[in-house]
Amino acid sequence: MQENANRAPETVEVLLDSTLESVDSAEELAVGMAERAGVDEDDLMKIGMAVRESMVNAVVHGNRYSAHKKVRFSVAANGERFTVQIADAGEGFDFASIPDPLAPENLLRTSGRGIFLIRSFMDDFQMRHLESGGTEVTLVKNLVSK
Repeated sequence: MQENANRAPETVEVLLDSTLESVDSAEELAVGMAERAGVDEDDLMKIGMAVRESMVNAVVHGNRYSAHKKVRFSVAANGERFTVQIADAGEGFDFASIPDPLAPENLLRTSGRGIFLIRSFMDDFQMRHLESGGTEVTLVKNLVSK
């Protein structure tokens, strides 16, 4: 990260369809804003992957590709933090039920590593249940060294 990006704050909020095309759109939007915020090449890749994994979870597992459900996507950069919020309209799930992808019985599984990767790529990751139903994730990448 740069010591201080000194860029003008920028925020974008959009409602996206529950399609894989929306996954691509969200990733492009987030990476473009991160680039304008002064994020280095390594962290651009990490942000892109974290957004992609989060959007796939929202579209596939949350909204189950429903044409009637949208994904709320917002991204903000304020010079200190780059924050992405993604909310689906699904039924939600028990966060404690997420299997450990590093457990021996899960090592050969072809899926189940998304949240693990997101946590490793971002400086902060939060999940919460929405009162209206669904799940919201917040991804944060610090833009200044601590």
